[in-house]
Formats: sequence, structure tokens, C-alpha cells
Amino acid sequence: MRFKAKQCGVQFSPPSIVLIYERSDIKKLRKRIIPVRNFSQYSDYTVAAERLKNHPRHKDYLEGVSQNQLEKLHIILQDHLKGVSLKESLASFHLDPNQDLNKLDDEELARKKGQMDELFEKNRMHKDDPNFVYDLEVDFTKTTNEKCSWDEDSDDGF
Repeated sequence: MRFKAKQCGVQFSPPSIVLIYERSDIKKLRKRIIPVRNFSQYSDYTVAAERLKNHPRHKDYLEGVSQNQLEKLHIILQDHLKGVSLKESLASFHLDPNQDLNKLDDEELARKKGQMDELFEKNRMHKDDPNFVYDLEVDFTKTTNEKCSWDEDSDDGF
């Protein structure tokens, strides 16, 4: 890998992906602005991100950037084209454990699932990891004795 991506972002006018990277031979940070062409508020952001990542001109630079990150940046651009503020767009990526996901539309649900997948992959243990344990046993006993209403109804002793 000749280029190591350090940071990614978006530029709204003109719609572009901004990449801060470092070349392997020169330890100096550089900035590359990659225009996002033929992209509208109705475009499929997954296809657009994949097309950009596989483009011959940008392929070497975007090699270290995950597909999920590029999709996220395209969603932010798409939200901007729809008139959604940056703050609202970024808030839609936040995972709230108390939020009812059944009440979300398909697009919002896809965002939340993408975030969950990313968090899962980040915390996932692989066989090659140094701290990997094959048959891990965890004791999930409660330290506090909580009473439930259904516990009091039964006198069977079970």
C-alpha cells in the first residue's frame, strides 16, 4: 500500500470526498479532494461509494478506507442535497440503546444496522487474535437479588 489514509471527510460545494493521507516513502501529510460526480439525492449511495472506491484514478488512495466509511460519507452528502443539516445527519448515525428501531423508515434502519455491523466487527474476536479463547465460559450470575412479580405467584417450589 503506497498511501495510508489518515482522515476522511466531505466537502459540500462541490460535492467531494476529502482525504488526508500519507505516502509510504514520504512521511508528509497530503490532502486529496475527490469529486463525487453524477450523484443526487436519489442516487444509491452504496453503488456510488463502490464506484468511487474502484475508480482507477482513486483506487490506490482509497484502499485503506473501508466501504462502510465511504458509504457514510455519501449519506452525509446525500442528506445535504436533501436539505438536512450536518448536525441532524451525524445524529442519525448515533446508536441509542433505548430507541425503538421498529418505528424507523427503511433508510434510517439501514443506517442503524450499518452502525451495529461496524461496532460488531470492531469488537469481534478472530482465531488469529492473541487474546482469543476458543471455549470461553462466562458466569452471568446476578449480584443482586431482584424480585419479579411472577416469582411471588408460584408456591410450587420450583
